[in-house]
Amino acid sequence: MNPRRARPSGPKGDVRPLEGTANHSGQFLTQYQSGRSAARQCYSMATFSTSSTRPYHIIIFGASGFTGQFVVEEVARTASEGPKGSLKWAVAGRNRTKLEKVVEQAAGALSKPELKSEVDILVADVNDLDSLAAMCKQAVIVLSCVGPYRFFGESVVKSCVESGTHCIDISGEPQFLESTQLNYHDQAAEKGVYIVGSCGFDSIPADMGVIYTRDQFKGTLTAVESFLTASAGPEGGCIHDGTWQSAIYGLADSNKLRSLRKKFGHKPLPVVGAKIKRRGTLFYSNELQQYAIPFMGSDPSVVKRTQRYLTEELNESP
Repeated sequence: MNPRRARPSGPKGDVRPLEGTANHSGQFLTQYQSGRSAARQCYSMATFSTSSTRPYHIIIFGASGFTGQFVVEEVARTASEGPKGSLKWAVAGRNRTKLEKVVEQAAGALSKPELKSEVDILVADVNDLDSLAAMCKQAVIVLSCVGPYRFFGESVVKSCVESGTHCIDISGEPQFLESTQLNYHDQAAEKGVYIVGSCGFDSIPADMGVIYTRDQFKGTLTAVESFLTASAGPEGGCIHDGTWQSAIYGLADSNKLRSLRKKFGHKPLPVVGAKIKRRGTLFYSNELQQYAIPFMGSDPSVVKRTQRYLTEELNESP
């Protein structure tokens, strides 16, 4: 089974017909790698045709933001790998001057001065629904880089669904991902729209890693425990403000997430084999020979969503 194969219809509430897209490994790696993942996801879907009214395969929304800048560079690099002129893309955001600067930076970094004339710039704002609609109607795919998604993501998803435009993001926020699934699945499925969340480093290695491990494992895989090692460079380490806000609000709203999940009415997944012993807040890992803490991101919830889909829709063992 190819876990990334598009499925026009999924289980109730599954807005991501691409089950297995991911959300499970660590926001402590660089946002650059998140950008690369999202950009390549986007390009892989860009075989869908454009038209006179929908001229762009891809629009990168929030292109002047921290992650958006890396996505712009990666899309520009990836586009050059295909037939010349085969990928038509644009950047969008609130500030035209900042967007022009981002395109100029990418042109310099890649030694591709032609980007400054080839890449169109669109002005759109999450607080201006008309501008969002106008942007979405021009794209086959919108790559949303505007976070925290709990504050800025839903209006983009809503506009994409209403416009018949596919939407990809790199959200690592379970509450946003699952509320989107609950609120927009039916409408998206009816229109044949793909809403693919959590397509960054925070998700893909874990979710796809579980599938890969299962397929390679000689026997019945019943549980997976993964570890992430983070290290800082010579200048030290930091965490981006958007990621920090997502984490803080996610912890603060944990009760709302539990209440949201009850609305799905899911039955418990069947237990296969022995359960992994629950780790403490701080524990010593014999595997790593060092102390570790449980990862506080959205990885477990996204992996469980995929496993639920595989179990309930494809009758596979979780």
